[in-house]
Amino acid sequence: MTARAVRLTPLAAMLLLSACAVGPNYRRPDALVAGDYKENKDWKPAAPAQVPSDQTWWSIYNDPVLDALERKIDVSNQTLVAAEAAYRSAQAQVGIDQGPLFPAITATAANTRSGGGSNLNQAVTTGSGTAVTTNNSTRNKIYSAGAQASWSIDVWGRIRRLVESDRDKAQASAADVAAARLSAQTALAEDYFQLRAADQQRILYENSIKDFQTSLTIAQNQVKAGVTTLADVYSAETELASTQASDTSVLLTRAKFEHAIAVLTGQDPEALSIESGTLSTTVPVVPPGIPSELLQRRPDIAAAERGMASANALIGVAESAWFPSLTLSGTFGFSSTVLPGLLGAGNSLWSFGPSLAETVFNGGTRLAQNRQARANYDNAVATYRGTVLSAFQSVEDDLVSLRVLEQQLQLQQTAVKDARLSEALTLNQYKSGIVAYSVLLVAQTTRLSAEIALLSIQSQQLVSSADLVSQLGGGWDAAVLNRKDRGVASR
Repeated sequence: MTARAVRLTPLAAMLLLSACAVGPNYRRPDALVAGDYKENKDWKPAAPAQVPSDQTWWSIYNDPVLDALERKIDVSNQTLVAAEAAYRSAQAQVGIDQGPLFPAITATAANTRSGGGSNLNQAVTTGSGTAVTTNNSTRNKIYSAGAQASWSIDVWGRIRRLVESDRDKAQASAADVAAARLSAQTALAEDYFQLRAADQQRILYENSIKDFQTSLTIAQNQVKAGVTTLADVYSAETELASTQASDTSVLLTRAKFEHAIAVLTGQDPEALSIESGTLSTTVPVVPPGIPSELLQRRPDIAAAERGMASANALIGVAESAWFPSLTLSGTFGFSSTVLPGLLGAGNSLWSFGPSLAETVFNGGTRLAQNRQARANYDNAVATYRGTVLSAFQSVEDDLVSLRVLEQQLQLQQTAVKDARLSEALTLNQYKSGIVAYSVLLVAQTTRLSAEIALLSIQSQQLVSSADLVSQLGGGWDAAVLNRKDRGVASR
């Protein structure tokens, strides 16, 4: 073996070591996953629907107004804009921490002047030795140009573990963007359905106001005919005014939902006006699939899982502090007292060599940092498992809500039908003088209450339907995190 080979062997060994990295390699911990949803057994929804793979999830509601509003979220929703900016910041951090994997090179150039007083001794180097001049004022110029390079070799994988953690964080941030988008889309859909329910509720009140006005007219006519007393008139006026007040309060409810929709779409509430419309009575229910699929379909679960992977990589960063760091540094340049010929070979200077550094004592900081990294990982694991359990709970809640609401709907539809028949019969009896006005009043208010209860069930069904789509991920898939754009672009 040559002397040159002997000199290079330690360096080569260190470079080979840099191919490995200390710290545990990541493996996703297990999470408690059931084989099927408890509330999905033996239930077939009245209107099953599947989110088309090539369409947005809200397309299952076939509402062009809702579609137009939802499409504004990606453009103007400020929460989503903030999440996307956080993602870009996380991406940039990968490049920041990746930079030290490569040598840092600095170019230098200088023109230095120096001088001394007449009472100072100055050593001057000459070709035959060093001479000292006294009682002379001296001034010198030195021109220099060159380059410096340093390379901290990642022997123990600290930088690579840090970059690995940054990449996992960037993926978690991309999942956060998807979660923010889905949350805004779901909130808009739910607000929209409740706004339409308010529109429908106003129609119910307006129809009832007409009925109460008719009853009031009948009562007034009967008083004139001497058939009844003013008590019936006062009762009719009371019910009419009460219903008109309830109708007015719906305007407040509707306005608040409209304002919320404006903010979700990034608009000033003054700039958005949604015309009145009808509430759909078709409630599409997306099949939930099997629970294990939820791990890939929900962005919040994916974000928690990527956060867990990031915390795992940081354990390696902490453990690398136990080992010495290796740095290669070198300089090459030129120096001369005159500018002409500065870059000549005779003016060249160079240096090169490795250096090792190891912290001998730091008061237990490294040990505490290792314990902290492992505690952070344990925290991330618990957060991940808790997120999974919460996701299952949310899906189960929506499934049982939809199942019970469907049963309530059928019963309430029967109640509304009966209440309308009762009101019609009682009205005829009242006109014929068979029953008192108080009996008709009870029949009319019962019918109105039954209709409002039915409307409430219908709106709750649509809200639960949209929430179920959201809890199932809205058609999102964790596979997009491996794409170059990580699925941050609008779906």
